[in-house]
Amino acid sequence: MLFDSLLRPALYRLHGGDAERVHERTVRALGLLSAAPGPVRAALRRTCAAEDPVTAFGVRFPGRVGLAAGMDKDGWALHAWPALGFSFVEVGTVTARQQPGNLRPRLFALPDSDAVINRMGFNNAGADALAARLTRDGTPDVPLGISIGKSKVTPIDEAVADYEASLRALHPFADYVAINVSSPNTPGLRTLQDRDSLTEILTALRDLAPTTPLLVKVAPDLTDDALGELLQVCTDHGVAGIIATNTTLARDGLATADAAAAAETGGLSGRPLTRRARDVVRFVHTRTAGALPIIGVGGVGGAADAEAMLDAGAALVQLYTAFALHGPSVVRAINRRLAAERARWPAEY
Repeated sequence: MLFDSLLRPALYRLHGGDAERVHERTVRALGLLSAAPGPVRAALRRTCAAEDPVTAFGVRFPGRVGLAAGMDKDGWALHAWPALGFSFVEVGTVTARQQPGNLRPRLFALPDSDAVINRMGFNNAGADALAARLTRDGTPDVPLGISIGKSKVTPIDEAVADYEASLRALHPFADYVAINVSSPNTPGLRTLQDRDSLTEILTALRDLAPTTPLLVKVAPDLTDDALGELLQVCTDHGVAGIIATNTTLARDGLATADAAAAAETGGLSGRPLTRRARDVVRFVHTRTAGALPIIGVGGVGGAADAEAMLDAGAALVQLYTAFALHGPSVVRAINRRLAAERARWPAEY
């Protein structure tokens, strides 16, 4: 593909191999597309999207393929993503306080493994800044998910108030809110997946925004027992759905050529996560008897992976690494295949 053979290598050469600089330049460029006249974006969208409507947790989506959190943390290119074929967009992860994230370098492309390692640390301008941008620029014409996490400087025992501040600022703009308690890059965050901590968070957030669908994003590294306990808490406290999964701390399935990068700390995404993410989706679907709609994310690299996610029980899928490494053609190919096979999966979850 042109993107793989020419555009991506050129971008990396131009930026000295720095994956984060490539990412930043890409989002800035897409910000220009976001500001382009509506007819321009509509024409591109007709090329990249496919009609495949589905309803999950009470929200109607024009298709099943969405953009995962992490690509456009602060919502700089919100109106560009639908033009590239995404049927929903998840921004963030956003925190109550502005924060720079972890020290650079913190994003590493592993092309031989078709993977990425990141330890970004929720770098973002803060919930209030995103709310101001959404007020000024508006929301996209596809469903908008907003992922919220805990500010790094906030102690774990004050996490509830931190999540509340973000939700209070952002829920009026969101079609759903993703509660990120599973990133490996904020110290102590994954302890919030424990029964007592998660119960406290969900109780507070449900009371604050009773009509906004709340989804919990889970780690792929949980044991079945721990995941089962988490799902019980979600069921008991009115969670609308599950996002499975976040990045993994495991380093299985990496190519030998990527051994040096594999030593970097952070979460791994992409092809090595494909099977584990799908297994978690299947576990969630089976354990809850389909009661909790699932957004499947992790290692969805092409149409066959997306089909397998849906077959495992997901209602929707999200892309991050495949889009970052291979460009918009991946989105178009998945959309077309899923639309052609739409009769295989329910239209409502």
